[in-house]
Amino acid sequence: MNLNRQPHRMTPTLQAHWQALRAWFIISNEAQYDLAIERLNRLLDEVGTNEQHPLYELLDTLGTVIHAYEEKHHPLPEGRGGEMLQFFLEQHGLTSADLPELGSSERVTDVLNGKEELTVPDIRTLSKRFQVSPAVFL
Repeated sequence: MNLNRQPHRMTPTLQAHWQALRAWFIISNEAQYDLAIERLNRLLDEVGTNEQHPLYELLDTLGTVIHAYEEKHHPLPEGRGGEMLQFFLEQHGLTSADLPELGSSERVTDVLNGKEELTVPDIRTLSKRFQVSPAVFL
């Protein structure tokens, strides 16, 4: 084993690809954050929860980058989908009946109690309603 090897240099092709992709993964201000949220929502529309989809890893990676930015700039309490929904209902003075877009108030109650999971369309709807990243509910 040769320990005196030169460090591997980035190829021009890799540099060109990174230049095309870096805007997807650099979030240093609110405008870039908003754009990342839009991109994440578009990916959710296409990929959903299909882990076999070719863009699933991009969705997952972008969600991780957004989550890191949010933890630093928009900290929220930790929780699963139903727990986060409960948090936002309390913050906005709402009840399960105030979310007809998720179905009946019984269904919303089931989500809040962990008996039912949020679907991708639910997450998209809640993300837009409460103006937060969809990753908050994942």
